[in-house]
Amino acid sequence: MSEPLADQGSFRDPNGRIFRAGNEIFRTVSEHAKDDYEFVKAAGLIGQLVSTNRMVGTEEVDHTVLKNAGVDTYRVLRHSRIPFVSYPYEWSFPLLKQAALLHLDIQLTALSSGVSLSDASAYNVQFEGPEAVFIDALSFRRYREGEIWFGHKQFCEQFLNPLLMRALFGIAPNGWYRGNLEGIETDKLARLLPWWRNFSFNILTHVTLQARLQRYAETAGERAMSRAQGKGLSQNAYIQILRQLQNWISKLEPKGTNATVWQDYEQTHTYAHDEQQAKSRFVAEFCAKTKPDMMFDFGCNSGEYSEVALASGARRVVGFDFDQGALERAFARAKAKNLNLLPLFLDAANPSPGQGWNGVERKSLAGRDKADALIALAFEHHLTIGRNVPIDQVIDWITSFAPVGIIEFVQKSDPTVQQLLMLREDIFHDYDEDTFARILAAKARIVAKQKIASTGRTLYWFDRT
Repeated sequence: MSEPLADQGSFRDPNGRIFRAGNEIFRTVSEHAKDDYEFVKAAGLIGQLVSTNRMVGTEEVDHTVLKNAGVDTYRVLRHSRIPFVSYPYEWSFPLLKQAALLHLDIQLTALSSGVSLSDASAYNVQFEGPEAVFIDALSFRRYREGEIWFGHKQFCEQFLNPLLMRALFGIAPNGWYRGNLEGIETDKLARLLPWWRNFSFNILTHVTLQARLQRYAETAGERAMSRAQGKGLSQNAYIQILRQLQNWISKLEPKGTNATVWQDYEQTHTYAHDEQQAKSRFVAEFCAKTKPDMMFDFGCNSGEYSEVALASGARRVVGFDFDQGALERAFARAKAKNLNLLPLFLDAANPSPGQGWNGVERKSLAGRDKADALIALAFEHHLTIGRNVPIDQVIDWITSFAPVGIIEFVQKSDPTVQQLLMLREDIFHDYDEDTFARILAAKARIVAKQKIASTGRTLYWFDRT
């Protein structure tokens, strides 16, 4: 086993830390957390959640496995490894909705075992393909009769409020969420709502009154807050709040789903049928040859070529796109066809940076696990022509994520490029296929290329191993 190293982003919970040793993930359980851990273990909750695929695989191992890490700990847990860690500000509406419903379901299951969750962090949820899975074994503790839901504020800010941004206003919350890693503050959201929204019991309870309570907390003393919160909740009242939220969130739908630019691209693209088939064959041959354990699909759109890749040798695909409608369709495709595809939001000209404490708590896109292979189809021109990123930098960036891949070059005369140039001056004098091929050949070996459209679109298979 490789030397275990503490995860730089795992430090907030004094009950235990995450350690990585090669591809293995370990979690310490401190002496301070011993009583709650043993209670939860005896209740059988973690085993129940793991067996129903609601929680990442978790098992106790000999605590000496971390002896070389200098850790004095009560227990050590080994977790199944999440292939690609994503963050809530990279999730589209259906991913965030599924994560919220999973959290509420786990809370309800826990309460039935006499257990509660100590927080409601969206960062405690990850995805295996399109399926949400809970990852924090140490956020469970013994339920205390009459306790209030201490995670309510956090749940609203990290789950509910971002969903409401899209459901009520048609505004994707990703940028706002990334700018404030703790989510969207309830007080801020409440100020955006028109007065008539308070006729909704759910809005009144979880947004308006919650915002007022938070403002009161900022000015009132501890004793006044205790009086405001009352004597706590009965377990039945606690359960009713969770079920009411569960029912409400399950019915939320994104507003403005017909307004995105690229969500219908699979049906409206400029390829003829035989050209589309040629493109699919090239991708299929590439995947059959390389058989990547994990593939990145930059500009995945609705997941058409991710599906081709998965059917041809790729084990899992992480897709990236900036169009919310396309991402929602990719998620629907993955769910309907049981595809190991995780479609994430990405503005490639402004990818997720390292954030949080010391810039390492949440890793940058480039700082996370690399792929074994990638495809970037009809993608590069959106950066070069659409966002003024020099073509050599675009190629550098794309090829840095995997040792092998396919990049599609789109000619300047192509209708989609002409559309990008319609309302701006053409300053892209070095944007041509010869320049593209020369730069790519300097970075990697060009294994094969194929023109797949009458407009000159060409696929380049590169290998930089």
